[in-house]
Amino acid sequence: MSRYIRRAAALCAVLLIALLVNATRVQIFESSRYDDNPGNRRQMIARYAQARGDIVVDDRPVTGSRDTGGLFRYERTYRDGPLYAPVTGFASQVYGTTLLEDTQDALLAGTDPLLTPVPLWNDVVRSRNPGGNVVTTLNGAAQRAAYQRLAGRTGAVAAIEPSTGRILALVSAPSYDPGQLSGARESVTGAWERLNGDTARPMLNRAIRQTYPPGSTFKVVTAAAALDAGAVLDLDAPTTSPDPYRLPGSSTRLTNEVEGCANASVRYAFEWSCNTVFAKLGAEVGLKTMADTAARFGFNDRKLRIPFAVAPSTFDRKLDKSQLALSSIGQFDTRATPLQMAMIAAAVADGGSVKAPYLVERTTTRDGETVSTTAPRELHRAMSAATAEQLREMMRDVVEEGTGKNAVIPGATVGGKTGTAQHGVGNTGRPYAWFISWAQPDDALEPAVAVAVVVENAAGRRTEISGGGDAAPIAKAVMEAVLKSRHHKGG
Repeated sequence: MSRYIRRAAALCAVLLIALLVNATRVQIFESSRYDDNPGNRRQMIARYAQARGDIVVDDRPVTGSRDTGGLFRYERTYRDGPLYAPVTGFASQVYGTTLLEDTQDALLAGTDPLLTPVPLWNDVVRSRNPGGNVVTTLNGAAQRAAYQRLAGRTGAVAAIEPSTGRILALVSAPSYDPGQLSGARESVTGAWERLNGDTARPMLNRAIRQTYPPGSTFKVVTAAAALDAGAVLDLDAPTTSPDPYRLPGSSTRLTNEVEGCANASVRYAFEWSCNTVFAKLGAEVGLKTMADTAARFGFNDRKLRIPFAVAPSTFDRKLDKSQLALSSIGQFDTRATPLQMAMIAAAVADGGSVKAPYLVERTTTRDGETVSTTAPRELHRAMSAATAEQLREMMRDVVEEGTGKNAVIPGATVGGKTGTAQHGVGNTGRPYAWFISWAQPDDALEPAVAVAVVVENAAGRRTEISGGGDAAPIAKAVMEAVLKSRHHKGG
């Protein structure tokens, strides 16, 4: 009898060990698989059981959380939702998260391990910390100025602090209210279908996800390539540039919208935007030099994040001479986001250095203790300091004497470049109006802001559309907002 008892005890011991091993497997090694199973609603219930952390602009939260009392208790709210949508994105209980709500989701939701003083403690007790806060680099006044001046138009604005890469404004128009996608109500589904079906595409972030032909604003890159390569030694010397200019290897003749471009100096051609001079200059500089210079400014970079991904701006490395000539004036296949064009203006303002643009100043706990900070860093050196100084001179000329007079700001030095980009079949589409610029207060040692503006549906007849007339006043308003805020802060 005792032999059978021993056998039964041994069997029970084996079963107990097997039970413990299986429990360990389920609770530790396969817990994530069960947690992430779509049929397990406990994760969703826990996710929305507490208020989400906030996204902060100018020391004020532009997000919030509302207690619904339902199963998914807290839903996201937004202050000035359409104004900040290109930065915050949305946090939806039905459709997930985008932009900062997505890249900073773990911190905002309270699951980021950096919020826990004791590593792995939350995993052991199956709890989470209060959501942390994301402090942005945005200048609220500049953001609002861009949004208000773009009202009723389709386009985008990006503004950067040249010396650091801090993004001061990021606006896309038309916009939308991300609060319409919060919660799990039936109206959320309706709002999603309506927004996605809108032909104006309000949820497209045109500042970072849409690329446009940059038109004559790209002449900054062409000028930098030519100056650094030694193809231009004197900005005021006449060039051998016929008007019209026959594109190499073709019968197509390129013309200008202004007089005086035949054999014009580079300074005059830049100031009045002579296509013929810069198309010929780009062809003479050569594809490799042009492509390498564009890359140093940030073109063809597929890894840029701010922290969410930015669509790559492109300059083709396989072009014939005719295509290269057109690409050198921002046409053919050359494409750029407004953020990229702001980076170009910032590089000129900062002596040739391209700083990595960033949107998150720091992250904090709910109580305000710093969790992480972002340090400025250089991405590339786009050009020599001497070339940058020459470009600053020419950009000042554009504003003071040329096509960019609508950007003049009393008490500040402003440099700019206008652009009108053709598009559509046979260039029949209404041109995009561009303006890129930088501004430096007269009492400051360095420029305070660099801006890029693109307006898709510019006002007026086709022949009247220009970056100087449609985009420059918007850039001016943004630059003025930054300068005024610096003055109020005493900076």
